[in-house]
Amino acid sequence: MFSKLFKKTKSKKTLHHLDKVPAFHNIVPVILAHEGGYVWDKDDPGGETNFGISKRAFPKIDIKKLKMADAVKIYLEYYWKPSKVELLPRELWKTYFDMCVNMGQKKACEILQRSCNHKNKKKIKVDGKLGPKTARATKSLEPERLISFRVMYYANLVRRNPKLMKYYYGWYKRASST
Repeated sequence: MFSKLFKKTKSKKTLHHLDKVPAFHNIVPVILAHEGGYVWDKDDPGGETNFGISKRAFPKIDIKKLKMADAVKIYLEYYWKPSKVELLPRELWKTYFDMCVNMGQKKACEILQRSCNHKNKKKIKVDGKLGPKTARATKSLEPERLISFRVMYYANLVRRNPKLMKYYYGWYKRASST
């Protein structure tokens, strides 16, 4: 479905900037597959969403009518670029970007930093900001270690708020496959 969007788009103006970020182009279909289409679940902390874009985060957007191409633009401008994914080793990009989408950039970076501190002797500050020290600390981080810390985050989240238990298995599958 996503690849058709790029092949059949007649207006280069619509998605021209995506040619400059081929890694994003390869990763965003995974995100869209995880997120799915329109959902309005009263128990979901994200609230009303479409393609993973929430009304809470983007209150001026008609979420129900959001088009995939517009969701992709939002992911590029408000998630990919600000998250500084490209400062990390390439093998962490998909997992880290998916974390930024699913839990927010600050929380994703905190988990990244905690997993680096678990791996490395030299500790970095867990502040939720991806700067040069965090980027350097990720050079030896295995993707599996990051995934394990992500799963631990979800388990702790569910323990603090048992109402979210219905999402745990989906979060676990998402974490272990990304």
